[in-house]
Amino acid sequence: MSAATTIFSKPTRRIVTLALCVLVFDQITKWLVRRHIGLGDENPIIPGFFNLTYRVNTGAAWSMFTGNNALLATIALAALVVLYLTRHHFSAHRLLGQFAFGLIFGGIIGNLTDRLMPGRHAVVDFLHFYMARRGTTDFFDFPAFNVADSAICTGVALIFILNWNDEPKAVTRDA
Repeated sequence: MSAATTIFSKPTRRIVTLALCVLVFDQITKWLVRRHIGLGDENPIIPGFFNLTYRVNTGAAWSMFTGNNALLATIALAALVVLYLTRHHFSAHRLLGQFAFGLIFGGIIGNLTDRLMPGRHAVVDFLHFYMARRGTTDFFDFPAFNVADSAICTGVALIFILNWNDEPKAVTRDA
């Protein structure tokens, strides 16, 4: 099978189409946040549980590796290449696997776009879930995230679920 045939196969087209949909939705939501919410502002949607906010992150999840935007962009590019080249090992032949890879690729590209955008060089996060502790002013707080992060996590979970029972069975010999 030629490289052109592989690139334009139906499974690959499905992955690319979903990745583009995730990328567009991610970038539109981030644009809306940058346009309508002040940096650092918290807009309660469900008081005591969920805010829309505008935060920037030059690090990875939970702001780990903050300030390493270039390194994280390089890792994201490498991850895209490795995932694309090894996708056949992770159920990409199944429709649900294609859906999962579309989510993962779209999410990675969405956050990578933020990291590489001139003048920005940081990922925009805006979905903030938290819960107030009874009788205090403290909160159980989950770090803010975005559509791309959600797509990546959902895609990885789907790949994990699809491959959970696909391990090759050990061959036993009768003595």
